[in-house]
Amino acid sequence: MSGFENLHPSIQHHVINSLEWRSLRPLQERAIDPVLAGKNCLLLAPTAGGKTEAAVLPILSRMLSDDWRGLSVLYVCPIRALLNNLEHRLSFYAGLVGRTCGLWHGDVDQATKSKTLANPPDILLTTPESLEALLISRRTDRFFFFGSVRAIVIDEIHAFAGDDRGWHLLAVLERIRHITRKDIQRIGLSATVGNPEELLRWLVGNSRRESMIVAPPVSSNVEADVTIDFVANLQNAAKVLKFLHRGEKRLVFCDSRARTEELATLLRSEGVPTFVSHSSLSAEQRRDAETAFREARDCVIVATSTLELGIDVGDLDHVIQVDAPGTVSSFLQRLGRTGRRAGTRRNCLFLATSRAALFRASALVLLWREGYVEPLAPPPTPIHVVAQQLMTLVLQQGGVGRSAWKEWMLSLLAPMQLTEDDVESVLTQMLARQILVQDGGILGMGPEGERLYGGKNFMDLLSVFDTPPVFTVFSGPRDLGSVHPLSFKRSDGEPAILSLGGRAWQVTHIDYRHKRAHVVPSEYIGRSRWLGDSQPLSYQMCQAIRRILLGDGPKDEWSRRAAAEIEQALEETNCVAQNGLVIEVEKDKGRTVWWTFAGLLANSQLAGAFISCGSRPDNLSITISQVIMSAGLRQQLDVKSAGLETTSLGEDDLVKFQDCVPAPLLAKMHKSRSTDKQAVDATLAATVIFRD
Repeated sequence: MSGFENLHPSIQHHVINSLEWRSLRPLQERAIDPVLAGKNCLLLAPTAGGKTEAAVLPILSRMLSDDWRGLSVLYVCPIRALLNNLEHRLSFYAGLVGRTCGLWHGDVDQATKSKTLANPPDILLTTPESLEALLISRRTDRFFFFGSVRAIVIDEIHAFAGDDRGWHLLAVLERIRHITRKDIQRIGLSATVGNPEELLRWLVGNSRRESMIVAPPVSSNVEADVTIDFVANLQNAAKVLKFLHRGEKRLVFCDSRARTEELATLLRSEGVPTFVSHSSLSAEQRRDAETAFREARDCVIVATSTLELGIDVGDLDHVIQVDAPGTVSSFLQRLGRTGRRAGTRRNCLFLATSRAALFRASALVLLWREGYVEPLAPPPTPIHVVAQQLMTLVLQQGGVGRSAWKEWMLSLLAPMQLTEDDVESVLTQMLARQILVQDGGILGMGPEGERLYGGKNFMDLLSVFDTPPVFTVFSGPRDLGSVHPLSFKRSDGEPAILSLGGRAWQVTHIDYRHKRAHVVPSEYIGRSRWLGDSQPLSYQMCQAIRRILLGDGPKDEWSRRAAAEIEQALEETNCVAQNGLVIEVEKDKGRTVWWTFAGLLANSQLAGAFISCGSRPDNLSITISQVIMSAGLRQQLDVKSAGLETTSLGEDDLVKFQDCVPAPLLAKMHKSRSTDKQAVDATLAATVIFRD
């Protein structure tokens, strides 16, 4: 026997009779045996591939067969909206077999949390930050609450592994493992990634369980309808969306909150029924928009990457991408939102609002057609996460011995590319600054630690990333969402007009002490500001742009307008050559432009060789503030061992908990994260061609 026949009889019965499924999806069938065997698993499938059920059905089967009691399964998601979306479905599955599912995050009321602490569910849906809060809370009986955990499911694991939240999650899970004294089964769920073996190793850590990747074959790229159009600006994009696919349900992605609001405002002014979803809207606003969109037909929802994940918004007819996401993996997530109904195909229309966006979209589609997906690389040397974990461990335990941290964290150091000496250096600094204090060999929180991080019961310690200062916006008692305080600035002295949820709001009062703004509806056009929306492009993406400039583009996907714009760009360009990298010498402007197509990380590092004469890197080039000819360039690059290796910490490079970390370790972390050796080496090895 294998697969479905090995599930507990109750699970088999309900799959057939309650769920009325005639068959399981390929991933669900293949995942049953390894999950039942207790293996650590990485389950890979495109969006809507049934990943949640692939993990949950065999886990519920184990729960019944082995008679697990108490809180047995932690189900971790990157965002609250996804947890809220899953809670009804997983509660239904668990309830079919007499088990319970609960929800724990910042929006859950205290009465519900008190009930959960007293009577834990069999499955708990939560985030890493909420797990951290549970561990350090004095209300939590940790051994009672976590002591029976047998399995951990991490949904959308790719959303964790690429940044420091992933390290935070692994550290929290290691502390839970220490409490349970069990080798807890780990199951990661993800869309397609470029390096699944490395992702599985990162997930598993020091677990001794057998591990495997479960990934059924996926459909060929040619089964998707992808078109790239050029519309020149956002106003034209709104006009296209007004007339395109009328009577159907359209999900439109923008890659910043400000653009999402601007487009939604334009669509509403065109009379298009429009909803909005992004992370700065209140939970109520997002939930209302997603529910309304799910139940409507002739409408548009404009969203950021919040709807890229597995949140259910019903059957979609079309996905439209304004400009382009930064990665192929993100595009695959969005493309997978369509083609779920029988007889329909996956589809995506790109609407490029600038020439640069047109080339980015074309490069992304070119890489996708070639089967490329970015590898996930956890950020190296997360020493500030170690500092955070030292403090939360002290709070969790009510004080720990000077060397006791090793029992809880030592296994994480090797994958983090850190050493025991690094941690001891952090401890020494924290003690010297009185962030921690030592009394009789026991570490506790010091006065400086209380001052820096003790507000709201150490709420600031729960996450490893800083969030920009934001003001919560209220219309009467209703929470609309949040904006950056830059949104309130107007040069003419008039009251600010904000945009939230695609609607305009006039600011009537700002409470700076409590960071609140009160608003009323406005008939004028609003604008809101947020920080942190942009991302650098990868070396592979920039190289694909170079290939397009050389004539190797995804011609079958271009509309006539896009093809015409690309053709005009190729006629005007002077920045590429078949046999090398172009260096444009602009004597009249007193500058030199080195067209590397290496990506922002590599270009920032290469620009270090030209610090003395001034340089400005971007994704595609380095602009040097003086005229440099061949000999001068080579002379500058010959000293790259000094120039390229020197990195200084700027304001944008600062991290949370940096007060706990010695300057040399901060520099080590910055250096390890701000380089792209492959791109730098390839750029330095390339032939250069001077043009003036």
